[in-house]
Amino acid sequence: MIKGNQELVFCSLGGAGEIGMNLNLYGYGKHRDYKWIIVDIGVTFSEENAPGIEVILPNPDFIVEQSENLLGILLTHAHEDHVGAIAHLWPMLKCPIYATPFTASIVREKFKEKKINIGSYLKVIELNSTVTLEDFKVEYITLTHSILEPNGLAIHTPVGTVMHTADWKIDENPLIGNPIDQKKLIEIGKKGVLAMICDSTNIFNLGSTGSESEVRDNLITVFEKMKNRVVITAFASNVARMESIFKAAEKAGRVVSLVGRSMGRIYDLARQCGYLQNIKPPIDVRDAKKIPKNKIVYLCTGSQGEQRAALSRIASGTHPDVHLEENDNVLFSARIIPGNEKKLFSLFNKFSKSKINVLSEENALIHVSGHPSRDDLKKMYQWVRPKIAVPVHGENRHLAEHINFAKEMGVEFPTQVENGDVLRLYPNEPKVIDKVTWGRVYLDGKVLIHQDSYVLKERRNMASNGYMEISVLINKNGKIHNSPIITLQGIPLEDADMDEIEYDIEDTVLKTCKAFSLNNAKQEKNLIETLRINSRKVITDKSGKKPLVNVNLIRL
Repeated sequence: MIKGNQELVFCSLGGAGEIGMNLNLYGYGKHRDYKWIIVDIGVTFSEENAPGIEVILPNPDFIVEQSENLLGILLTHAHEDHVGAIAHLWPMLKCPIYATPFTASIVREKFKEKKINIGSYLKVIELNSTVTLEDFKVEYITLTHSILEPNGLAIHTPVGTVMHTADWKIDENPLIGNPIDQKKLIEIGKKGVLAMICDSTNIFNLGSTGSESEVRDNLITVFEKMKNRVVITAFASNVARMESIFKAAEKAGRVVSLVGRSMGRIYDLARQCGYLQNIKPPIDVRDAKKIPKNKIVYLCTGSQGEQRAALSRIASGTHPDVHLEENDNVLFSARIIPGNEKKLFSLFNKFSKSKINVLSEENALIHVSGHPSRDDLKKMYQWVRPKIAVPVHGENRHLAEHINFAKEMGVEFPTQVENGDVLRLYPNEPKVIDKVTWGRVYLDGKVLIHQDSYVLKERRNMASNGYMEISVLINKNGKIHNSPIITLQGIPLEDADMDEIEYDIEDTVLKTCKAFSLNNAKQEKNLIETLRINSRKVITDKSGKKPLVNVNLIRL
């Protein structure tokens, strides 16, 4: 039964206008009085303008404010850009989490690492299950992607059905797991679909994406031709690719060693969920040193050039167990994600300089994407036949192109949104009716900070301009005891100039202090600020830099 004045809305807090950091909201109820569900809650990775930050999360403030009306979090699959934020943000939400077995095992590990007892909040559901949360009836539909147990969600409400595809492609032979449930998608399409929220990552790619089986065949051929050591990197979460590497190694008479903590963790979790049962177990990386170099394959983390991952340490020669020599082989069996080109090409160059053979998707078919190309998208639109199309999981250029594509597919209302837009899907034509708080939150060590935090501003300043610290022993009349202690770091001056500038700063400190009488706290604050300004001016005049300045005023 449709109650009066009911609305169905969609809002992305992450993933619209960017690839990664997905956090999607669906609301149903009277205007501004909705019940909400969350679909996925992921992360993206660090940017150059955020020194010291490795993980970036969507700002959850809006849905945290609505948490008493939040019915649950539904996870489509276990990629980091869809589940990576859950252990960090869930304590603010404290609602049920629904996931299929493999995704649930990844989520459970994340909470374990954070020492959070998730207990009965984590609801493990079987593949192709249906979850009912008040007016939302959510049907899990098997899709294919580059991870175990990828799901699309058919979100049924009293006013219509929304198909949320999450990440997918059409793989006729996915090697692990079932093919895409075409029959179910066609059935849902025939019943009528109000809107489809759809993956846009490969919208510019013609044809179809291709199958994991093609990659396996090519890996077998490549491994059989190679001499000396083989190091191969892939996303640890791509268990089908992992199995292909084991199978290709066995065919070439090699054994596999897993290098990197997440690679070993995913292998163990996949085994616990019943996958990877028919392969030879890997050998310990320390034992791999005893294996002849033409009989070993190292499967490593670090396919995106992550600084602390195994492959970067191998490239820099600092890995304790894996050392490469001339004519060894490094294979990048993963997509170069936009934004990571610089890091990855740096790795390519390090290996090439050491006369190590490098293969990637640029020069060998050792990777296929997990996202739909245009022919795959065409089939999905023909099956689902939505009235409204909302592209997500893409940069603005992807979303704009996807809008044009949806028009070609005969969609009545192709609609582009940005993060924070509240899009009304029902009633009437789709329309953005509100803009809510959104943005980025940074995981700084173990602490969450906002993107405009003074901590990042200080860190950027230090990275760009250096740091100066001045410690002054002073009495209440402004007389300095001994000379001030001056510390300069990251200032671009030669040693001789550095000595001279320290004398200049010392003179500036003495002159400034003489002008102050420290009879009250306000005067003390004024002196500290004046010392900071005057001392920084000395550095700026000499070097052009404006360092972060810290003044320690010690009263005698």
